[in-house]
Amino acid sequence: MWKYLTLGFISSAVAIGVSGQIKKQFSVENLGDCHNIELNLKAKTGNCFIRPSQNSDILNVYSNQEVEEYNHSFSNELKGQTCQVRLALEQEGQKGVGTKISYQVFGADTHPNDKFWKIYLTENTPYSLNLDYGLGNANIDLSGLSIKRLKINTGSADVNVSYSSGIENKVDMDTFLVKVDLGSLNIRQLNLSRSRYVVADVGFGNILMDFSDRPLVSNKVKGSVGAGNMVILLPSNDVPVIVKISESWLCSINLCKSLKRVGENTFANDAYMQKDSKDGIAFDLDVSLGKIIFKEKAN
Repeated sequence: MWKYLTLGFISSAVAIGVSGQIKKQFSVENLGDCHNIELNLKAKTGNCFIRPSQNSDILNVYSNQEVEEYNHSFSNELKGQTCQVRLALEQEGQKGVGTKISYQVFGADTHPNDKFWKIYLTENTPYSLNLDYGLGNANIDLSGLSIKRLKINTGSADVNVSYSSGIENKVDMDTFLVKVDLGSLNIRQLNLSRSRYVVADVGFGNILMDFSDRPLVSNKVKGSVGAGNMVILLPSNDVPVIVKISESWLCSINLCKSLKRVGENTFANDAYMQKDSKDGIAFDLDVSLGKIIFKEKAN
């Protein structure tokens, strides 16, 4: 059942910038039957921004590009009370992951461009998000949204996730799952996600996970690092923290002073030993060739 599909290539500009006119490219309306949203977004190249919106539309996408400058596929299907939206974007003439590798490793004459997509999500309806970024940059602001499940695959992209206005997720999140291949991922204010499970898989890239503020729900964090780097910012010492690490002799582990050995490959802070650990953070980590660094919250 195909429904609520609105494809717009609107000629009137809503803003003017040095990169040209910003125009609405896609929109999906909610006519009332959609109570949950499954959004699958795949951006192979370019710069993407995700922001909350008080608009009731499920999805609004703006860009400073012309239609002929990129390829896309778009579908919207209503199954029961769940709206399944799929959007794939790719700039013409971009070659994907190899472009970034050649620029970083071989110094090729390939530089980031100023083409972008701005994506707005409604605050009124819960989402399950599956975000896949190939090459470029992405900035994701989840402030005040209702995200039930979140999956991010960075590929070779550099991705930043935050709650810039300080407004927490409106619902408890089941799982916050991220995968970093060659790119980087910075997640700020993870406590505001209200996610009970965080899963992070790092290949050759870099990830920063900010747990430095008191969790709103207890967190279980499962992480694996291949040859990349994982930096974890811990909350104040009165929040119980326990860390279990499976490591190899080729890896590097940097623990902060608050974490003390309490067993084989197991470390905890004083609060964990003294309080009910159910309101804290439990890390279960595995590292092969890479590095894991724990940092305490700055006073």
